[in-house]
Amino acid sequence: MSHIDDFDAFCFDLDGTILLGNELLPGAKEMIDFIRKENKKVQFITNSPTKTRIDCMYRLHTLGIASDVGEIFTSAYMSALYFSKYFPMSTVFIVGEKAIKEEFERLFVKMTNNPLEATHVLVGLDRSFTYEKLNAAMISVRNGAKIIVTNPDPYCPVSEGYIADTFSIARAIEIASGQTVFDVIGKPSTFYGNQMLSQLNIEKERCLIIGDRLETDILLGKLNKFHSCLVLTGVASRGDVEELDIYPSFIEKNLETLLDYLAQ
Repeated sequence: MSHIDDFDAFCFDLDGTILLGNELLPGAKEMIDFIRKENKKVQFITNSPTKTRIDCMYRLHTLGIASDVGEIFTSAYMSALYFSKYFPMSTVFIVGEKAIKEEFERLFVKMTNNPLEATHVLVGLDRSFTYEKLNAAMISVRNGAKIIVTNPDPYCPVSEGYIADTFSIARAIEIASGQTVFDVIGKPSTFYGNQMLSQLNIEKERCLIIGDRLETDILLGKLNKFHSCLVLTGVASRGDVEELDIYPSFIEKNLETLLDYLAQ
């Protein structure tokens, strides 16, 4: 059995874990308030490439959860950080929404609208994705640019059900260009995990990942040697655990039952 004092940091996925659409999920506010009262560290870790860290902070504040921009990681921000660290001389053609471009501007990563100038094509969720964008990305990759993907999610949960996500678009570009994805930045990558740990400044085994998705949240824990908790408020079910062979440290119905478990 685990207790809150077994951990120094609690890292929460957002959609399907803390919130769904414009509503908090059961126990979310109480869980965050309790952790802060216990002087534990908090991170909000989302694979969303359509929100900046500031967007997420305001979204949480609107729902009554206090947060600081430094506690928030998004795949849009992680993508900008990835290029600034590993490819500082790159020129990136972006298939995605304005959040990615805003994070790139903040970290001074060079972008281009000319597919023939690009060294890389960064693919994120783009809800206005068109044939024209597909064709431009294909031209860029066939001209030598590498495909980088913000996050590996093929779909994501919303209040109405699900919507197609980033990797659905990335697959189309792969097929059109005849080239495969060079790298994926979001959860569960070790890049994402290393940036989290660097900011938290704790031992790996003192970190608990809480999320609703096995292939991203729970696998993030497994690949980076963090503990993890699957909550059943989003994508994954208990049956998926054995089917996918991705096992969390423990499983809870929601954040309300997780709080009861940790506070014992």
